[in-house]
Order: sequence, then structure tokens, then C-alpha cells
Amino acid sequence: MDFELDDGWQVLPIKGDTGTAYMGIKQDQRIFLKRNPSPFLAALSIEGITPRLIWTRRTTSGDTLIAQKWLNGRCLTKEEMKTSRVRRLLYRVHHSDILRSMLRQVGGQVLTPSSFLRKVLAELTVDLQEHPLIQQTVTLLQTEIPRTVKQNYRVCHTDLNHRNLLLSEVGQLYLVDWDHAIIADPAIDLGMLLADYVSLGQWDDWLTGYYGHFPNRVCRQAVFWYATGALVQRIATTHHAGRYHEMNQALLLLKRVAPLLAEQGSGYHTPGIS
Repeated sequence: MDFELDDGWQVLPIKGDTGTAYMGIKQDQRIFLKRNPSPFLAALSIEGITPRLIWTRRTTSGDTLIAQKWLNGRCLTKEEMKTSRVRRLLYRVHHSDILRSMLRQVGGQVLTPSSFLRKVLAELTVDLQEHPLIQQTVTLLQTEIPRTVKQNYRVCHTDLNHRNLLLSEVGQLYLVDWDHAIIADPAIDLGMLLADYVSLGQWDDWLTGYYGHFPNRVCRQAVFWYATGALVQRIATTHHAGRYHEMNQALLLLKRVAPLLAEQGSGYHTPGIS
């Protein structure tokens, strides 16, 4: 790709990305380059959720290229994903009216619980569909589907991998890689993060820290429902990749989480309200 930068710039691909992210280097200057990013990125930069946007350009090939401030820092560790600073950042994202308005303006996808469940089921191979625990869990997910209020849907990241949270050398935390951002019940982010990074015995404490109070039954039920669905997705993904140890770990956790979802019962869920 011709980046059409000024003379003297060297562009290097960033290892591990999907082939759209690069580092631009010129003498002692560094910038982060992204090809064809989400137009939502500008709003995230203004809100301080991602590193500062420097410029946006349209190349002669028709691609959109953005440059962001290069940050010296590191990704969070898995253990750090359960900390209060992550909760605070997620709360800011989920409760920003500006972000929700901007994502709607650029055509952000709205994901309902029914749509999420269809995606989960589509990832299951025939042999997983015949697994007794998966069969029981699918029935539970279909029975306990949250009846959420669309007016309360918010911006959700949906890819809360610890490598997508960057801590700068001055202690500023950023959430990056917004290619999968949607408008949905924030419980989808909370459930996915809990399933991936927080031990089951700490879920209620983590949610209490997020909401500022112990979550009511319907809030808790929605989070547990999405966490259960996320575990089924993880089982499908690791099975497909042949990572059977990880798959078995997810099955063991699912065996513990599914009964807790069944205890919650169905109900209407209004995010952040008790």
C-alpha cells in the first residue's frame, strides 16, 4: 500500500494485527497508522478513550488512513483486567451519550439478545451441538433470554481482550481496536469480561464496583446470560482451533455458571438502574 506520506517516513506493519495497523517512523518521531478504521474513532479520540487522533487522509487508492499519537506503554496483564480502573473506563464508555450518538450516526450495528444467541448457535459444530452440557445450556439460553429495553442500549466494545487495553507510561488507560463496536446492552461487555478474566467467586464484587451498588436481579441475570453465551462461544472457538485444554477449562466453568443463570430467572433489564 502507498501511504503517501511526506519524505523520510518509514512504515512498518505491527505484528499480530489483522494487516491494517502500522508504525510510522521518521527520525525521532513515531505515529500509529491505521488503514480503513471505523469512522467512530474520531469520537473515541475526543472522549479520551483512544490515543489522540492526529489526522485523517483519503489516499488516491480510495483507502482512509488515520494517524494517532504513538504511546510508550504496555498492554494490561490478564490479572489487571479485573481492576477498578478497567471498570471505570468501561463505565465511561457505556454511559457516554456522545459516543452512542456518534456510533448511531456512522451506522453502528444494534445487537439484540436474540441476534447474539443466533451468532452463538451458528458457531457450534454438530458434535458440540450433541454435547449434553451444551444442549442443556442452549436450552437455558433460549429460555432465559433477557428482555432488554432498546432505549437503554449503549456503545459496547465486544472485544475486551487484555491486549486491547493500553497503559501509557504516564498511567493513562486506553481502550483500542474498535472494529467490532456495537450498540447493545452493556451486559454483553460485562459478561464477556467476567467469563474471560474474573474468577466466578468475584463476579458479584466486580459488578458491585461497576454499578456502584450490588446489581439487582435483572441486571445480574443479563450479565450471567451473556457470560454463559460467551463461554459457549469460547468452547466453539477453541474446539475449532484444536485448543482442547482451553476448551475443557471453558466447559468446567460453564458447568458452574449455567446453574447460577438458571437461579436468576427472566426479567426486564435496564442497564445501571436498580
